Amino acid sequence: MANHKSALKRIRSNEAKRLRNKYQHKTTRNAIKKLRDMTTKADAEKLFPAVVSMIDKLAKRNIIHANKAANLKSGLTKYVASL
Repeated sequence: MANHKSALKRIRSNEAKRLRNKYQHKTTRNAIKKLRDMTTKADAEKLFPAVVSMIDKLAKRNIIHANKAANLKSGLTKYVASL
């Protein structure tokens, strides 16, 4: 167990950040799945900018790697274009 006041605060803040990151990552993954399940192009094009924005935010905050974000966006773009 940590003894220093700053170490105790670091433990608390790390847990809060971990939960926030987990929530954002899971929400984004669910949005990606929802987009991939869509069959109409109009609906997919409506949802696409929001999903890309979510992916960009995750990459900006280092929750996911920038290359993974680019790979996801590329795949989703191809999927929406193929509808």
